[in-house]
Amino acid sequence: MKIKEQNRITILDLDNKIARLAGILYLSLIPLGIFGIIYVPSILVVPENIETTIVNIIENETLFRWSIISALVVQLVNIILVLLLFKVFKPINKAMAFLMVILSLLAVPIAFFNEINNLAVLQLLDSPNESQHLISFFLNLHKQGIIIAQVFWGLWLFPLGYLVYKSNYMPKLIGILLMIGCVGYVVDSFTLILLPEFKITFSEFTFLGEVIFPLWLLIKGIKKSQV
Repeated sequence: MKIKEQNRITILDLDNKIARLAGILYLSLIPLGIFGIIYVPSILVVPENIETTIVNIIENETLFRWSIISALVVQLVNIILVLLLFKVFKPINKAMAFLMVILSLLAVPIAFFNEINNLAVLQLLDSPNESQHLISFFLNLHKQGIIIAQVFWGLWLFPLGYLVYKSNYMPKLIGILLMIGCVGYVVDSFTLILLPEFKITFSEFTFLGEVIFPLWLLIKGIKKSQV
């Protein structure tokens, strides 16, 4: 009986370490994603002004290249993250945990191939005057690729939120916030497709769960009494 209890404690300690590592990886996505997907495009790409955009990219080519690297690293981290979370939440509901993994991983090839558009832009910078229309095309295509990937960046949060809600590893409110975050991303994607001029971004108001969840994993971990 004592050996079984010791084995149980060892497994719980391992799961707790995995949960904290998942928290670190999840938090790392915030600066990486903001830098590569939001910040750099916001300062280099000028809507409706391809000439200024080209000048900005030429003058800040290294920054543009780092944004590509950052976007790729985000996807690599996502792969490791979702596999760690699968390990943590599989005992709660294996089917939902598998769904979480599938939905998360579906975004990875989309996001990887989407960066080809930015690499194409770099190839065209050697003759920017002759390639303005192509550069504009690839930049816009990259933007549309993010919209498509964002659907899955949202969808995987629903099974994750459900697992958190059912697990008792942490407050149920965090699970609810994650599921709300799912709705924000998905609504944003379809709104941008249907109403491209619509200016409100719902995910700006529904992301709270994605901050609280990794912080809880990192600081609190999984309480042994809760498993």
